[in-house]
Amino acid sequence: MSTREAEGRVACRVFISGPIQGMEHKQHYRAKIREVLVRHGYEAVDPWEREKVIYSAKAEVKEGWWKEVPPPDFIRRDLEDIENCDLLVAYLPRLSAGTCMELFYAKMKGKKTITICELDDPSPWIVAHSDVMLRSIEELEEFLKKSERLP
Repeated sequence: MSTREAEGRVACRVFISGPIQGMEHKQHYRAKIREVLVRHGYEAVDPWEREKVIYSAKAEVKEGWWKEVPPPDFIRRDLEDIENCDLLVAYLPRLSAGTCMELFYAKMKGKKTITICELDDPSPWIVAHSDVMLRSIEELEEFLKKSERLP
């Protein structure tokens, strides 16, 4: 049991969203974001923890393996996780259809969103669905230090 739970406070759940497809072996950013969130008392929910087995096993064997995974089942789990979170942190080092869809879905469900966007000229859709726009994981750390508890 964490100190927060012992004190009767439940950690705010944060969904970590970011590109996977095409970056299967470059997911180190997720651990960095998770560490920042945990350091500030948040509970990180990362779909990569459940999906990395699928990607690592099949991505090396056959290109386009995701065509064999039923999209509704695959996506449903991520959407349920977003619904059960209080906040979404979207990491966009490059444009990602999945990350943009998760960002949009979170806003449609009334969730607070923070986007870490390394794009020079992000789409108005990204900007409009982000409560907070940052440029780096280091800026996320600084933002959480200065901010009152979110959401």
